[in-house]
Amino acid sequence: MRQVAIGACLLGALLATASEAADVSSVPTVHALPLYGEPALPADFRHFPHANPDAPSGGDLIRAAQGSFDSTNPFIVRGTPASGLTQIYDTLLESNPGEPFTMYGLLAEGIRLDPERRWVEFDLRPEARFHDGEPVDAQDVVFSFETLTTKGQPFYRAYYSDVDSVTAIDSDTVHFDLGDSESRELPLILGQMPILPEHYWRDRDFEAVTRDSLLGSGPYRIAEVDPGRRIVYERVDDYWGSEVPVNVGRHNIGRLIYDYYRDQTVALEAFKAGNLDFRLENSASNWATAYDFPAREQGFVRQLQVHDGQPAGMQAYVMNLRKAKFQDRRVREAITLAFDFPWLNRNLFYDAYARTDSYFENSEMEATGLPSEDELALLKPFRDQLPESVFSEPLPMQQPQEMRPRLRKALELLREAGYEARDGVMIDPENGEPLHVEILLYSTQFERIAQPLLRRLARLGVQGNIRTVDVNQYLNRLRSFDFDMVVGSFPQSLSPGNEQREFWGSEYAERPQSRNLIGLQDPVIDALVDRLIAADSRQALDTAAQALDRVLRWGFYVVPQFHLAAHRIAVWDKFAWQEPFPEYTLDLSAWWVDPEREAVIEDRQRSR
Repeated sequence: MRQVAIGACLLGALLATASEAADVSSVPTVHALPLYGEPALPADFRHFPHANPDAPSGGDLIRAAQGSFDSTNPFIVRGTPASGLTQIYDTLLESNPGEPFTMYGLLAEGIRLDPERRWVEFDLRPEARFHDGEPVDAQDVVFSFETLTTKGQPFYRAYYSDVDSVTAIDSDTVHFDLGDSESRELPLILGQMPILPEHYWRDRDFEAVTRDSLLGSGPYRIAEVDPGRRIVYERVDDYWGSEVPVNVGRHNIGRLIYDYYRDQTVALEAFKAGNLDFRLENSASNWATAYDFPAREQGFVRQLQVHDGQPAGMQAYVMNLRKAKFQDRRVREAITLAFDFPWLNRNLFYDAYARTDSYFENSEMEATGLPSEDELALLKPFRDQLPESVFSEPLPMQQPQEMRPRLRKALELLREAGYEARDGVMIDPENGEPLHVEILLYSTQFERIAQPLLRRLARLGVQGNIRTVDVNQYLNRLRSFDFDMVVGSFPQSLSPGNEQREFWGSEYAERPQSRNLIGLQDPVIDALVDRLIAADSRQALDTAAQALDRVLRWGFYVVPQFHLAAHRIAVWDKFAWQEPFPEYTLDLSAWWVDPEREAVIEDRQRSR
């Protein structure tokens, strides 16, 4: 906690070097930071509403991870990190899964935010400890920020790019000076930063791949590392933060185990055999047909469909603009028109999905119809740089469902782009090369979904193939942008912000391992992202997102796929939870193992 006894002169001198902001002492200390409005929970709340403070602790949760891993450091560019590693680290603040975006104190027990949002301070809890017993102090926060933004993945530099400086005022108080970007979410996302132990890393190479059981301060520690096969986390019995309100009733399960499978079919069979406890099912076909087995029929396995209140985001075939063949918008639109979602949904998905149109699907941020007056105010300054269709036509995904008129239009677009059909193959007359696309995958499970797109493209004379590689090779090619098309995902929250720069920003187009998979370098999109980040009200945020969504959709940079506004969960019936589930985020940390039901499941397994 910040010491009130520090003299006014000393405090003023410290802050003069850190900020030109108003007197810190005049800013109230609060327990939570909402993006807009007021926090839903009062300062004296005891636990999140969906958490059970009387939940027992213990038991195991075993789940599948896909592919392989060779690193226990999830923050660096090198290596393939294991699943679940962030569970060993605490953050300054913790989000409430029952609110759109409000952060409550975890390592920080008090927060002071300048009314003009030029700086933010966090008071650390004096009882906070790393797993080796060393205190978590303000210098660890400074070290974490500087290390992640200089040695970590590009994401961190993008996420925290508007921080001017960070200063340890004393051992328990850290001060961040914020830039002039007007980023409303910046103080909140600083609270999401994992805090690393400076004393642990002092004599270690942070950027080197390691399989060590790294040191954290969170509710779990690494207990076992079997590279490429399994990683086990054990609950920290003397965890310093167990009584902090955001943790009460959470982190109950004794061991979290991730077993690695290269084939999802094998992982499903392992679940049926009882070797896995939990499965997030992403296949509509499996959900409809694969759970007809004795344990499910006898009530030992449950299937849950839990509502997801977050925007669906965009899952799509991503076209790589770094490849010359994708630089013509007409070619990209033609490829988009060849995607036959109704056929896929009917024949492969049991009509379980909805077509994704928007980058902010299932939210107020989704663009609809023609631009509103507020959207036009953002878009008109760029009229000469945008297609006229952005202003005058309905959104592009509102196309005929029948494939014949879609393919006819796609053929016209390819011809307009200069391609010629020779012996049934689309040829670029400038170089004599056929138009060919390769879809890069790391799982055979997606091949059956990609093949129909290639068949439709073949009808247009566009050649194509699928290349399925192992996870490590896939990640290496993704990092270096060595692909034509991949299945990419751009997840969105109800409060999008700084992460949009890395999704779409020009400065990340050529930065290895950035999330700008498309390779976008468009000053209009950069400007709209800045307006979104600077939005000072919910209405302004929605309008900026709608304008950005509209421009992205008219660019035809991706082939949108499909979504389901729910989580499909299959689970052996030894777990319990408190309902209703939180409105916005699935929180498995609030689940626990029911000892009696666990005993029943174990008896069944032994008797088989």
